[in-house]
Amino acid sequence: MTIPTMTQTTSPKTGLGADNDAARRTALRRMQAVALGLLLFAAVVYVLTHGQDGWLGFVNAGAEASMVGAIADWFAVTALFRHPLGLPIPHTALIPRRKDDLGKGLEEFVGENFMAEDIVRERVLAAEPTRRIGAWAAHEENARKVVEEVTEIAAAALGRVREEHIVEVVESVLVPRFREEPISPILGTFVTEAVRDDLHHGLVDLALEELHGWLTENHDTFTEVLGERAPTWVPLRVNEVVTTRIHAEALRWMADIRSDPNHRARHALDSMLRQLGQDLLFNDSTQERAENLKLRLLDHPQFAATGISLWKALRNALLAALQDDAGPLKKRLTDELVTVARRFRDDPAMQRRLDDLAADAVVFGVNRYGAELTTVITTTIERWDGKEAAERIELHVGRDLQFIRINGTIVGGLVGVLIHTVSVLLP
Repeated sequence: MTIPTMTQTTSPKTGLGADNDAARRTALRRMQAVALGLLLFAAVVYVLTHGQDGWLGFVNAGAEASMVGAIADWFAVTALFRHPLGLPIPHTALIPRRKDDLGKGLEEFVGENFMAEDIVRERVLAAEPTRRIGAWAAHEENARKVVEEVTEIAAAALGRVREEHIVEVVESVLVPRFREEPISPILGTFVTEAVRDDLHHGLVDLALEELHGWLTENHDTFTEVLGERAPTWVPLRVNEVVTTRIHAEALRWMADIRSDPNHRARHALDSMLRQLGQDLLFNDSTQERAENLKLRLLDHPQFAATGISLWKALRNALLAALQDDAGPLKKRLTDELVTVARRFRDDPAMQRRLDDLAADAVVFGVNRYGAELTTVITTTIERWDGKEAAERIELHVGRDLQFIRINGTIVGGLVGVLIHTVSVLLP
């Protein structure tokens, strides 16, 4: 009788996988040696006590039964992985011959017992992910680690986007799409809804504020611009008086509009915007002019350059903020994450809602993709040949199976002693 040995698989591993397989192979051979050692010990005892009477007869019977149990269990264990002694005995080498059936059975077992909706939902809810994440991220040092990882990934992603990529996106994707999409309905709907909801009032107030401030601080510039456009025959003194008066009236007019929400100029602007929105939606002439303006802008060579410039400015600003460890962006992100995490930790109602959402998401993923996940078992085992499948499985479970041989040897010996005792006691 030979000790079952292991050979290298047809797909050698390297690194951690190879180290793990080497450790499993060593443990397997150690247990095989223990099981074989017990068998050899029983054989030696049997030979030494053969033909003896008295208590040695009980020892001999036990040793004989131990050998029978050890050999039978060795045969059973070995028959799972190969033909015992290389003999093509029927119903042996079960795993090499039926590995595909084994893979299918494992796939069904995992799918039915680990991918079931109620089991998945129960495990997700039992894990309390919201509370645990909140408790962990509520500590500022942990939140800072998360922010550092996220910002590092974001900075790396931004750094890999080059100008030629933006040019390609603008010229090959955005511009053709803008050409095909009519802009009038979009602008008309936006203007109409903005006027209806008074969204433009804030922009108007801001524009008036900035314009009034500019007029106040740039009196000389304003009068110089007007003076340059005055007729040459007008006396300089008269020109100065007129431009100064115009500047004062402009300031007063701006102040009146700013302070009076019901000013006629505001109502006129509202009326103009409402009419513009309607014309963009329903007036063919206005729609045609809007489309022509859109096409002129898209055809202008500065359009792509402007898009690139805006992207470069945005990217540089974001990169600077993301790479500044002591900057306001990272600090603000860390503070917000800590605030949200503490609410996750301390709000049971929110924990239940988010845990339910997480469970729903996991169940959805399992229901939608669970079959594809479990199919990996079958497809992986199908790629192995029979010998490789047997070796891989034996590396993982063979050590524990050697206890069957050890138990068979010990239990067989005890049963042999019991049978010998009964045979002695019977007349």
